[in-house]
Amino acid sequence: MTALPKKYYTPEEYLELEEKAAYKSEYIHGEIFPMGDFEGDTPEAMAGAKPVHNAIRENLSGELHIHFKKKKGCRSYSSDQRVLIPTTGLYAYPDLIVVCGKPEFSDSQTGSLTNPALIVEVLSQSTANYDRSEKFELYRDIATFREYLLIDSRRVWVELWRKSEQGIWSLMLESKLLEAVIHLETIGADLLLADLYANTEDLPETVFRIR
Repeated sequence: MTALPKKYYTPEEYLELEEKAAYKSEYIHGEIFPMGDFEGDTPEAMAGAKPVHNAIRENLSGELHIHFKKKKGCRSYSSDQRVLIPTTGLYAYPDLIVVCGKPEFSDSQTGSLTNPALIVEVLSQSTANYDRSEKFELYRDIATFREYLLIDSRRVWVELWRKSEQGIWSLMLESKLLEAVIHLETIGADLLLADLYANTEDLPETVFRIR
């Protein structure tokens, strides 16, 4: 992500600025990182959402909406929902999150969710390394967090990580095949990669070649 000029903010200052801002920003270790159309190839650079990124996110949201109409008890939130990890002080906006049971928030004013079970990030050129490493490490401090789904917007490729009953995170699935099925144990859902990548014709044609 790209940080604002050298200045450190308290969480209270960040939340006050966020309330009035025209765009969303994340907050990590006293720094504010705007989520806009910023280019770069470092973990600190965050590119704005592109059409393919948006299509994947909407496809996933649609699939989960259908699933939750049949299976109650969980609900999903889009990237407009902020998440707080109290132990690390991270305020973030995942591409999609799922909560099972009653949603819990830091307080009624900030509206920062604290108990996601499933977190999904759609990877771009500038966020992939950060989402797979430092951000995942910070997310793991959430006690209720059990599954992490990463979907690449540059090619057909997904990773699914899951936490065991012993608290150990393991890679459960890595696939580049459109016919592959992702089993989300947290919510009891099976998702086809082809459905997640529907309407992503802007991807290179070779991406869709089944090997």
